[in-house]
Order: sequence, then C-alpha cells, then structure tokens
Amino acid sequence: MKKGFLVAAAIAFGLGGVAVRSVIATGESAQDAIIERGRYLVRIGGCNDCHTPGYTVRNGQVPETRWLVGDSLGYSGPWGTTYPANLRRYLSTMDVDTWVEQARTLETRPPMPWFNLRAFSEADLRAIYKYIRSLPSDDTPVPEYVPPGQRPQTPYLVMAPQSPEQ
Repeated sequence: MKKGFLVAAAIAFGLGGVAVRSVIATGESAQDAIIERGRYLVRIGGCNDCHTPGYTVRNGQVPETRWLVGDSLGYSGPWGTTYPANLRRYLSTMDVDTWVEQARTLETRPPMPWFNLRAFSEADLRAIYKYIRSLPSDDTPVPEYVPPGQRPQTPYLVMAPQSPEQ
C-alpha cells in the first residue's frame, strides 16, 4: 500500500472524513491536521471562555499566544471559589494516555463542566491534548481554591441562584 493511503486511513479513523479531505487537499501533515482539530475543539468547546483571561469580555479577540493560561478571576458559589486552571501547565505534567484517562474520570467543582469533557471522543481528547501541547509552555500560576465562607483575595464572580423580589 502507498504511504499516503495509510496516512489518510489513519486520519480518517481518528478524525473523520472531513480531516482526510483537508489533509489531501492542502498537503498538510497528519500531525498538523490533528493539532488544527484540537484548536477547533478548544474554540467551540468553550475552553477559552474561562481558561483564557479576558476571552469573553473581548468577544474572543485574545491572541492565541495567551490562550489557556488560566485566570485569576474566581467563580464563587456554595462550593467556595474556584479558578480556571492553566491548561498548558496542567497538561505539561502528563502524557496523552494519562490525559485521556484524567478526562474520563475528572470531577471538579463548578463552573467546570467536567461532564461535558467526558462526552468528547477519545480522538477528540487526543487532538485537544496535541493542540494544547503545541502551544508554548507557560507556567503562569493561578490562585488556589478558596473554601466556602472564606473571602477570595482576587476579583470573582458570584454564581449563586437568587430568588426574584416579591
């Protein structure tokens, strides 16, 4: 069999026919196609909404060089105050198989929709990993979790249901 056919078949298995047509049409490598798929999934999956500082208030107009470095804006509710992790730093400590297992078993505090992470296919999780690992490393720290009843030392959003005024 020809090498090109094997590459196309491997991509088709992992990413679907659209990626195969893209790779064949543009001549990009299989690795580039996987990374591009990861970029797409990060964007539409809402990862930047919390894990990229200022992403939502700037209508997504944040340079990709700042994507997924975590944020010091806290999310406060009955669970305490949580902070979006620096995903570049987080994934730098694990290989792709560990990431897939972590994504399948992760349970975190709000507002992280860990249950949505579990809905991604294995190929999608691998593409997300490859994309994030393709970004320059960044060890920007984020604040630690603040337990309920303690006041955060950073700006935070209150996420608690309010009853309508009677």
